[in-house]
Amino acid sequence: MSSFSWKSLQDAAGPVSRETFDRLVAFEAMFQKWNRSINLVAQSTAGDVWQRHILDSAQLARIEPTAARWVDIGSGGGFPGLVMAFLLAERDGASIDLVESNRKKASFLQTVIGQFNLPARVVARRIEDSHALVSQPQIVTARALASLSVLLDLSAPWLMSGARGLFHKGRDYRAEVQESVNRWAFDLVEHASVTDPQGVILELSNLRPV
Repeated sequence: MSSFSWKSLQDAAGPVSRETFDRLVAFEAMFQKWNRSINLVAQSTAGDVWQRHILDSAQLARIEPTAARWVDIGSGGGFPGLVMAFLLAERDGASIDLVESNRKKASFLQTVIGQFNLPARVVARRIEDSHALVSQPQIVTARALASLSVLLDLSAPWLMSGARGLFHKGRDYRAEVQESVNRWAFDLVEHASVTDPQGVILELSNLRPV
């Protein structure tokens, strides 16, 4: 599924319009241009942004095809938050907040949102300082940000109020889950990644302290 195609996007995300595919292609070109000057992702993965980052992010739309209120924490170069913003543009009334404290990365996120008129908003604050600024989401996302126990600490105000977490994790995710249960109880569903044979999306709900 590595081909740069509309079909590869639909295989990852579910039904997606041709227009959204074209917009993501344009975004990928814009991303590459910015990445050369401000290092939005590691250079080792910059050669395959479509597969490694865009499709990897887009699979969240298949896991959660109806939710309208999202927040992405530590958005960085926009994965998964910006990609979800493109996909959420096809859902009536849907939107996503992108929490990113790095000024250059926040500027990039804002530029993309403006250029493509995306249903997204940048919250240029530290995650710990953003809870009061984000209206209660249904879904909290994070990718390549922190260990699961840290993610739960950072997103607890939302998750304990009824939101679900969709967190990208790699091959060591079981150890992270084991570490987290010392402090938190939660319901967990593991979704195999469609882009990384060793990756998962952890879907967490009903978070409560132990």
